[in-house]
Amino acid sequence: MIAVRLPKELEMQLDRVASETHRSKSYYIRKALEQFLEDREDYLLAVSRLEEKNPRISYKKMRKDLGLDN
Repeated sequence: MIAVRLPKELEMQLDRVASETHRSKSYYIRKALEQFLEDREDYLLAVSRLEEKNPRISYKKMRKDLGLDN
């Protein structure tokens, strides 16, 4: 179990959405955290790929090689 303090406005917004959709506040907090963590992992993976010294090709060449510019 985790306790989180929210700013009053955010708490009111969460209460409103939970009430209108008949879902729990925990449901929305869990979904928001899942999305944030997934986005953060994607970001960190992208940054690590950019830091690698692999050869790069241009967007234009990639599209041509994949036959997308017909």
